[in-house]
Amino acid sequence: MSDLEIEYRKTGDLIPYVNNSRTHSDEQVTQVASSIKEFGFTNPILVDDQGGIIAGHGRLMAARKLGMDEVPTITLSGLSEAQRKAYVIADNKLALNSGWDIEALQIELESIGEMGFDLELLGFGEIELESILKEDVDMSILDELGDGEVEDLEGNVKKAIQIEFEAEHYEEAQELIKFWRSKDAYIGYMIIQYLRSEVEKV
Repeated sequence: MSDLEIEYRKTGDLIPYVNNSRTHSDEQVTQVASSIKEFGFTNPILVDDQGGIIAGHGRLMAARKLGMDEVPTITLSGLSEAQRKAYVIADNKLALNSGWDIEALQIELESIGEMGFDLELLGFGEIELESILKEDVDMSILDELGDGEVEDLEGNVKKAIQIEFEAEHYEEAQELIKFWRSKDAYIGYMIIQYLRSEVEKV
């Protein structure tokens, strides 16, 4: 393998992969942009010989959000079409397959926080940070209602089921709930339907 060289390219010259299956929410792009502002552009965008992005779509979106004209890139030459397509997926999926040593992470976060560093720049959401740093966080509430507001719900709707989530899945659950609410879906019945179908499999 030849030595990898960093080349700065115009953001407008880079071509996002049209079939990229990895999504980037506005919130996540903002997080990446905040990271770039704090730490610099430390992770170059990977491109093919034609400037097509192989890895780094979110970083490019963040760079554009920051108004950057150029970004560091590394060209991966000699990949077959299959290798290029596969690496677009592998670059994202392989990172997701790792885990956390929660105890070690808690120690590190507490140490960094005591130094006055903004922990939100690390990419964790508020709920995730609370769940790691505190042991008494209620992970069962998926909406903005306080306990005192539950009795004021209209239409004979009640929060009656506690659903537990791992910290890493909590924010995704929030987003899914918000999405289906925006579609006027009856989320409680959707859950019942799924649980009913699973029971029938047993």
